[in-house]
Amino acid sequence: MNIADLYKLYKKNFLVDTDTRSIQKNTLFFALKGANFNGNKFAEEALKKGALYSIVDEKKYQTSDNIILVDNVLETLQQLALYHRQQLTIPIIALTGSNGKTTTKELINKVLSEGYKTTATQGNLNNHIGVPLTLLTITPETEIAIIEMGANHFKEIAFLCEIAQPDYGYITNFGKAHLEGFGSIEGVIQAKSELYDYLKINNKTAFVNTNDPIQVEKTKNSTRILFDKTITFLEVNPFVKLSFQDKIIQSNLIGKYNYPNMAAAITIGKYFKISAEKIKQAIESYTPDNNRSQIIKTKRNTIILDAYNANPTSMVAALENFNMVSSKNKTVILGDMFELGDTSLEEHQKIADLASSFNFNNLFFVGENFYKTKTEKHQFKTFDLLKKHLQLYPIENNLILIKGSRGMALERVLPQIS
Repeated sequence: MNIADLYKLYKKNFLVDTDTRSIQKNTLFFALKGANFNGNKFAEEALKKGALYSIVDEKKYQTSDNIILVDNVLETLQQLALYHRQQLTIPIIALTGSNGKTTTKELINKVLSEGYKTTATQGNLNNHIGVPLTLLTITPETEIAIIEMGANHFKEIAFLCEIAQPDYGYITNFGKAHLEGFGSIEGVIQAKSELYDYLKINNKTAFVNTNDPIQVEKTKNSTRILFDKTITFLEVNPFVKLSFQDKIIQSNLIGKYNYPNMAAAITIGKYFKISAEKIKQAIESYTPDNNRSQIIKTKRNTIILDAYNANPTSMVAALENFNMVSSKNKTVILGDMFELGDTSLEEHQKIADLASSFNFNNLFFVGENFYKTKTEKHQFKTFDLLKKHLQLYPIENNLILIKGSRGMALERVLPQIS
């Protein structure tokens, strides 16, 4: 079956699924394969659960007329997403960067939703599978789409741009993330700037943080929209407060590092003619979740849970911000950072040194990487050892920062400190 014919089937309901555990009725089920699973095996199950068709790439699983055989399921999914994109006439905004992508995407979506029917990346489905899936959630009702793009190797952003074909793009920042794949901060800049390259070649528009000299330099010969000049940072204690067109915006976001994320949403909202009052309402109504800078107040402590992800740049920003927050008693729990390659020990030592230089009441490092660092503070090779320590020595009446890479799952510590 060619893509045009498959698209006719997709257009019946604009539904696509890759997981039979959450299958939607009348969907197209794409039987993706991975290192430890083979979606082809679930083609019949998907039909029984309500899928209209299952798409497979192994002939032995084509057991009914409603199971479509293709050469490669993943490539077919990507081709279908591209074909769908080519039929669309709505603005599509692409978003990438080392830190703050998902928060910025949520803020932009909140703001633009004040005036448009939007479709945005769910969670962090931002890779070679997630981007096509997001594109295929765009229905005829959608007026603007926001597509988050992630990458840990060169040419990934370029590939995702070829599928999403964005009209606008924004890069949150260039930080020390995925150094294992990019090699260096210069490699990060080169890889993330593949979005700028696509926008420039195709005569599209970049939104640019005027306070980031790299962004300014990279887009100097491109069509661009600079951050609105009326946006002014006011304070953070611990939530960010700023002003925009003489309006005070009090956010629910902690850390000065969230200021440019808010500024991007404001600038993009203004460009798409959302009023200042509605922009204010949208940003003030946004509360982070999913372990991203969440504020959790318990009987014993107040917790800043920032355990969704971590890299050297975001760690430094979180620590410096936490150091500035007014609180009598402060505790920090830091977990390992992953995908740093040969620089891992060096980067973990820098973070250990920085954290130790602040006058926190308690400082705990957890994970094999932090365990190798030289520090006089508490080190725990495993999460279970940290857990046992906190059970023996409970922490009370503290403001607690928890930050680590997703693989550390540091939210598991909440029962011991709540």
